[in-house]
Amino acid sequence: MLRKHFRYPDGVLPNVLALAYTLAGYPIGIMLLLNPSGWVNGIGTLLLAHVLVYSAYFIHEFAHNTIFKTPIANTHWGTLMSWLNGSCYAPFADLRRKHMRHHVDRADVITFDSKQFLHASPAWFRKLILALEWAYIPAVEIIMHVYVMAIPFLVPERKQARLRIIAIFLLRAAVFLALGVISPKALALYFIAYVLFLTVLRFADAYQHTYDAFAMLGADRIPNDKLRDHAYEQSNTYSNLVSLKYPWLNLLLLNFPYHNAHHEKPAVPWHRLPTLHRELFGEGYEQIIPMRLLLAGFHTYRVKRVLSDDYGVVTTGTNKAAAFYGAVGVSFLTAV
Repeated sequence: MLRKHFRYPDGVLPNVLALAYTLAGYPIGIMLLLNPSGWVNGIGTLLLAHVLVYSAYFIHEFAHNTIFKTPIANTHWGTLMSWLNGSCYAPFADLRRKHMRHHVDRADVITFDSKQFLHASPAWFRKLILALEWAYIPAVEIIMHVYVMAIPFLVPERKQARLRIIAIFLLRAAVFLALGVISPKALALYFIAYVLFLTVLRFADAYQHTYDAFAMLGADRIPNDKLRDHAYEQSNTYSNLVSLKYPWLNLLLLNFPYHNAHHEKPAVPWHRLPTLHRELFGEGYEQIIPMRLLLAGFHTYRVKRVLSDDYGVVTTGTNKAAAFYGAVGVSFLTAV
């Protein structure tokens, strides 16, 4: 019976299991945050963070219509996932449109130029953001989410979205206020889980491309300053696999690290990406950068990448990511 709803027959079981984990894990995680035991709180924080990660990557899948047969079903489920992780201030259609431009334009089409914004900000504010980033608080990502909420009040052409933003904010604020009244500790732990969630997403996003980044609100075209063809796409895309030795660990990120395979065939669902990757590239593909090679750079360049004019460079050899600063502010969860 379920097969008639899912796009791929072999996707029924993995999607049912993964979606059930996401939907059940969210309330279970919150209940664990309310438990008086500290170690139970720790489990709840990690569970909640991981569920939020899954909700984000499912948004990506729904944007590509890889889960259900009908676009409307993918849209409804994508919207539900956005409510779980707080990206609901942007309509799902906008999230999808922005991400499709990433594929079509072969560029990082961003909502807001955080680097220009910080350079133009007062020195005290810029230093505050850099201090938070130094302390592993994803301040730039938070600014991006706030900007999505603020843009209808900053740009008159977007004023029709103001009531929607206000309604969503009041509803979510009331829910979190209630959680804080019940347990201030649980609210604080929820914030920690959310920071972990943003950090995991930004770590994955940071090292999947060395594309050019363009900030634009509407349907503006990117500059025709270079040939952005299929060869450019693959040579500027990287598969930052969680593990080469244990491929199942990539399920922690819903196989999102198989990024070259995804860009080669964007309509292939998450559960088929490992097989597609092996068929197309194998284990020795030069665009593979295991995450163990990126952890040191993520730490070393955590402040530098915030204001850097580029993403650094990827070289060759065993330490090819040593000068790869990574991207910042390119999340597919922020769109206007």
